[in-house]
Amino acid sequence: MRRLAPILLLAASGLVPPGRAEDLPGERVYHAARPGAVAEAQRRLATGDARLGDARDTLVAEADKLLAARPPSVTDKQRPAPSGDPHDYASLAPYYWPDRAAVHGLPYVRRDGRRNPEADDARFTDRDRAGLLGSATQTLGLAWRFTGRRRYAEQAARFARAWFVDEATRMNPHLRYAQAIRGTNDGRGAGILEGRDLADAIDAIALIDDAGVLTDDDRAAIVAWADAYLDWLLESTPGRHERAANNNHGTYFDVQVVQLALVTGRRDLAVGVLEEAGPRRIAGQVESDGSQPHELVRTKSLGYSGFNLRALCQLATLAEHVGIDLWHYETPDGRSIRRAVDFLVPYVTAPDRWPHEQISRVDQADFATILWRAGIVYREPAYTALVSGFASDRDGWVRLTFVDE
Repeated sequence: MRRLAPILLLAASGLVPPGRAEDLPGERVYHAARPGAVAEAQRRLATGDARLGDARDTLVAEADKLLAARPPSVTDKQRPAPSGDPHDYASLAPYYWPDRAAVHGLPYVRRDGRRNPEADDARFTDRDRAGLLGSATQTLGLAWRFTGRRRYAEQAARFARAWFVDEATRMNPHLRYAQAIRGTNDGRGAGILEGRDLADAIDAIALIDDAGVLTDDDRAAIVAWADAYLDWLLESTPGRHERAANNNHGTYFDVQVVQLALVTGRRDLAVGVLEEAGPRRIAGQVESDGSQPHELVRTKSLGYSGFNLRALCQLATLAEHVGIDLWHYETPDGRSIRRAVDFLVPYVTAPDRWPHEQISRVDQADFATILWRAGIVYREPAYTALVSGFASDRDGWVRLTFVDE
């Protein structure tokens, strides 16, 4: 696995992530999972692994709830985007509220961390629809993979066709009107953060590739959509602004670009972003004590520190697919993913002791992905032991996509 400088040379200590280093050419891969993890989980399930059996049962229970769900579409909202095109994605900046001192409350003003219920109103925002698309496609795809029951793959295909393929319901491949601020703009680069669910959905389609539920035309249309959206991310003004962000927005921008580049066969682009991720995202956002200063300035600083660290862990997982090790990237003064994990661990079970501002309750389950993956990579059972105490609908996904040794 390729290393990035500056980095500690840890191969001799056995800390390099085990397993196959990268994907084989032409292989259909679900990149959100660690290379080889899904196949290894299937193998262990076939031998009666009880722990993974529980994880599978949790996942399948979630998939069963989705079988009756109507596939979401951007055309479902009652009020279209400012363009007037019902196929354009639209949402509102969540932390902006009417200005009580202004006529008609405009322009809206920022109240960081305090979510305006308008941002969740399905009449004119697509945010929750995109979230459902991303989580459902992954859950249904994995349920097919681990049970062989075609109904899960068929429902995942319905979700994919509704959002990316069918002329009547498909989304236009851009986020020009995401996270608009009423009275100020029709959309902004920060809204690209919401595209992470779209990238997850497209990535997860690989899980149902062998189910016979998508036609060649369906697959071609989905890849074409992903290509067009990726081009928009790279070439648009909102995309350039988001890439330049030095907090969770920039990290999740990279996650999306890498996922989409791998899905669409633009491996060189993915490698280029990942080679920059060490100095740009880890060294640039994590201090030597493990703190993340760009997240600490927020009113929900513990939540956002975990949110950005989860994105860094996603980047590190994606990097394994091209033979790059970000898990062990470390600067001479100690900036690393592991240092960021250690900074947060004392507060996962005791969030009230967090010494920075956190105006809302933190859900411990939000840290499950971080701790589970870090525990396996760094061979630190204290991390994974914390996860066993969490109750989360995502528990099956967490355990089945990154299998412990």
